[in-house]
Amino acid sequence: MTRDSAATVDNMTTDAAKPGYRVIPVRHWGRLAAGIVTVALLASIVVSFARAEIDWSVVGQYFTYHTILTGFMVTIVLTVVAMVIGILLGVLVAVMRLSSNPVVSGIAWLYVWIFRGTPVYLQLLLWFNIALIFPHVGIPGVFSGRTVDLVTPFVAAILGLGLNQGAYTSEVVRAGILSVDEGQGEAAKALGLPSGALMRTVILPQAMRVILPPIGNETIGMLKTTSLASAIGASEVLNESQHIYLVNNMIMELLLVSAIWYLIAVSILSIIQYYIERRFAKGGSSKALPLTPWQKIVWFFTTRRSLA
Repeated sequence: MTRDSAATVDNMTTDAAKPGYRVIPVRHWGRLAAGIVTVALLASIVVSFARAEIDWSVVGQYFTYHTILTGFMVTIVLTVVAMVIGILLGVLVAVMRLSSNPVVSGIAWLYVWIFRGTPVYLQLLLWFNIALIFPHVGIPGVFSGRTVDLVTPFVAAILGLGLNQGAYTSEVVRAGILSVDEGQGEAAKALGLPSGALMRTVILPQAMRVILPPIGNETIGMLKTTSLASAIGASEVLNESQHIYLVNNMIMELLLVSAIWYLIAVSILSIIQYYIERRFAKGGSSKALPLTPWQKIVWFFTTRRSLA
């Protein structure tokens, strides 16, 4: 703050303190009304759940049920494997899209067009029934087998989710690469850096600040998208919940169990994403990084109280 601006603030404060002056705070009636409506809606939802005939003891009973925990682990494995495939394919396809070779860039564009242009649900069904087109798969002289035995529901879910994610991730990575100043690449080429090392050590590290936030969102979205795998019989958490409530008819209770596990996983992923973004944001901007939740707690109980 400059001296003139500081003097102006001091004069305004002094004038406001003089007799005859009264400071009138600005009323934000729209915010107040929106807050009241929001609280009322939340309260009505809570009351509806409280009045509903939900046996919460059943929710607690099945929350740590063996098959539910097994299904949740399958959900996590599907998410991790599909995202690894998606990220690897995304980086490869993004580099291909930026290639000056029209054949390479054309193949990459076709891949993105196909997998972004069809629903994930449809792709899962296609992979699950791929044996109708390719009854046998294998490598000549190495191994061969029936497709129906090799492409299980779990494998079909990985293929469908991973390949679909690769198409979306490629666009995210391509946007991140294009966000890096061209001068960075030209300077590295002038120093004799090979194209592969240029992309690995110069372009991608700088593009991470742009790539990471949407990739984090895609990971959270993938965790929830794995629920579609229940359509082809993959034993993820929602599918296991459905199997149980079809027997005991505790539909809402088992759906709440799945919802709670999804919320726990998303919360953990959100925390991980937050700290990874902070790690790659260091040195990329002149702005100071916001305080972490733990730093805010420490500040509240130390610095804030000392200033009070």
